[in-house]
Amino acid sequence: MPQEQAPRPEPLDPPMVPFAVAGLIAWAVVGLVLLVFFRGWLTEHGHQNWLWTCLAGFLWGFPGLAVMMRHDANRRRRRESSPRD
Repeated sequence: MPQEQAPRPEPLDPPMVPFAVAGLIAWAVVGLVLLVFFRGWLTEHGHQNWLWTCLAGFLWGFPGLAVMMRHDANRRRRRESSPRD
């Protein structure tokens, strides 16, 4: 006698734009904190590349934000067109 399987839950599909914005803000805050409070320490220990890493993370966040905005628009369109039970 086959066992009945429990219905699968719907996959999570949260809006992604807030995650992209949070990443942008995080890179910006860390970069500014390093620049303002730890610039001397970074120079003394040869870690100025940390500032460039923060800048790169911040700048790469904008293409990521654009992709997430498109993802969320498609998500809304998909949910509007799908039949509801």
